[in-house]
Amino acid sequence: MKLLHEGLGRSDDDARITRHHHESKRTEDIKATSLHLLASIAMQFLSVLVALVSAAVLVSASPDEVCDGQVVLSETFIGEEKNVKVQHLTCPVAATKTKRALAPRQTNVCGNNCQTSCFTPAGGGPNPNDCHIIADALRFDSQNIGPFFNITAGVNNTVALTFASCLSFYVNQDTINQTYCRTDWAGVIDFIAPNCQATQNAHGGLCVETNQNFFIQVNAASVS
Repeated sequence: MKLLHEGLGRSDDDARITRHHHESKRTEDIKATSLHLLASIAMQFLSVLVALVSAAVLVSASPDEVCDGQVVLSETFIGEEKNVKVQHLTCPVAATKTKRALAPRQTNVCGNNCQTSCFTPAGGGPNPNDCHIIADALRFDSQNIGPFFNITAGVNNTVALTFASCLSFYVNQDTINQTYCRTDWAGVIDFIAPNCQATQNAHGGLCVETNQNFFIQVNAASVS
């Protein structure tokens, strides 16, 4: 009987040790999952922050410029009435991504999602009606010229559209040339212009592509 009692005691001890081991393992698994989730959230926050800082480089330019030290490479007018100015720009200080390994020469980013942010505080934003004229000019060209346009990488990575009080520009932040849809740009303009106004304590905004490959900005143009 004594031997049986001692055997049962050891079994109880073994069971307690096993339970403790499993509980410790579950605790470690929970900690690992929590750390992984926090790291994922932190990376998402940092990626958006990097994109916004890149955009801030352009926002800091004077009202007459899209970016500091810009050079106009070409200028033309689009739309049914040829009243929307298009400029292809060099932005020497614009930030871009690290060079890819064995990257293709061009990529189609038409249809890619972007995240919208408004510029605060209120005051000095563009007239949404002027911005809508830019959007309609893009749609007109999409129907009459073609749905896509190309934008190069590097310092020649910016296309700006201007009508009256409204300025919108597209910045390729990748290291390769991009193809984008005119109607997609029109849709972004028509969303930002009326939704980033004084009633939202804003004065324009931007939409940053999910992977920070490009962003589209809408803000006030200088009216001469």
